[in-house]
Amino acid sequence: MQDFRQLKVWQKAHALNLEIYAATARFPSSELYGLSSQMRRAGTSITANLAEGRGRGSDPDFARFVFMAMGSACELESHLELAKDLKFLSEDSYRTILNDLVEVKRMLSAFITKLRPSAGNKEPKADG
Repeated sequence: MQDFRQLKVWQKAHALNLEIYAATARFPSSELYGLSSQMRRAGTSITANLAEGRGRGSDPDFARFVFMAMGSACELESHLELAKDLKFLSEDSYRTILNDLVEVKRMLSAFITKLRPSAGNKEPKADG
């Protein structure tokens, strides 16, 4: 079984988390338990789901966790838009983080395609 740290998508998502933590550290202190916390949780959820899924030992189980990681990536993208609109992020910071997030989402999508069960090409069910 491959160590989750060896997954390129995990490495890219981990680097994205470091960017998110640095960016949210500059948010107003009133956002410590608000948007800052939500962005950090969504970002760390991406890497945590990849790590947990890798530890499950089967492609169908792993695929389910990769789908959850994609959901967290989409959640982070929504939070990122709000942070930009509230002027908590500069335009440059927003673009840099968004570009990295889009790359993570592309990688997750490719992983989903690779892991998707071939029978009927259906997505794995989230409820097992």
